[in-house]
Amino acid sequence: MTQSPTIPLPPPGERRRLRESLSLTQAQVAERVGVSRETVRAWENGRTTPRGRKAQTYASLLAAAPAATLVEDTATLTPAQAFDALYAFCAPALVRQAYLLTGRRELARESVERAFQLAWHRWPEVAVDPDPAGWIRATAYDCALSPWHRFRARHRHPEAPPADPTDRALLSALLKLPPPYRRTLLLYDGVGLGLPETAAETEASTPAAANRLLHAREAVATRIPSLTDPADLSTRLSGLATHARLRAARPSSVRAGSERRARNWTHAAIAFTIALIGATTFTLHTAPTHYEPVVAPGASVQGIPPIPAPGPLSRTELNLRKKLRGEAENGPERVTPEVR
Repeated sequence: MTQSPTIPLPPPGERRRLRESLSLTQAQVAERVGVSRETVRAWENGRTTPRGRKAQTYASLLAAAPAATLVEDTATLTPAQAFDALYAFCAPALVRQAYLLTGRRELARESVERAFQLAWHRWPEVAVDPDPAGWIRATAYDCALSPWHRFRARHRHPEAPPADPTDRALLSALLKLPPPYRRTLLLYDGVGLGLPETAAETEASTPAAANRLLHAREAVATRIPSLTDPADLSTRLSGLATHARLRAARPSSVRAGSERRARNWTHAAIAFTIALIGATTFTLHTAPTHYEPVVAPGASVQGIPPIPAPGPLSRTELNLRKKLRGEAENGPERVTPEVR
């Protein structure tokens, strides 16, 4: 009797990323393995470990991930190859998640591309991060939810909503949530993070994250009564993001954009430094070279010519003075009354 070879089970930190690369939700994985969604969440968080046939079924499902062979050994890859592998592994799912946060396809692609550009610019730091996918996801979410997008002309008008009425209703319900509630709901029910991980990524306490999650679920269920079950909501979130048909840019273009942006910032910094040096040099050349003390009050001032005294009057001026002195004090007489 021959036994089938045992497939090694990846560590808990890799299980979620492998599931995301397959575009599967926790509910879909639970249905295929034959367990509950909370069990799959516990497997991904490392609280429990699958055993027996369910462990082999779960491992076989994760082994089908196309990015599994790319992340097994990154030591032999160049930085560009490792970045491209991470991009191919995370970018498609991140674009769909950013679309759920913003409701804009172009902004979703732009946010993910910007996050990966920052990751390539800081690749030595990102490459050794315990969760590089989480680092990029948090950066992409921050870029997508930035309040400065409202001042951009290209994002002032809304994009066309999904064609399906149910998808359109769900997306409208999500966009009416406050950004922190929307982000918490997506991380917990969409991505499948645990409550502590969701709280850490949203920079909130665990009770606050749980409160946001409950209120977000309640708000969505109020608008769409058929989504009172969190498992149904998770499935619908995955389907909405999949039906959007979003595509990410090529990793080579993302790396080129990051390097071009870095060059532009470098040139701008050099130009500003040159301008500052020029202004300093001009100031040094035009500034006075010695100090001139202020004249104290009451001191005599040297070098000022004396006020000239009036000279003798001319004949015309003498006649005018005589005439003015001979007239009446109030002016010349104009009307002289006659006495009869």
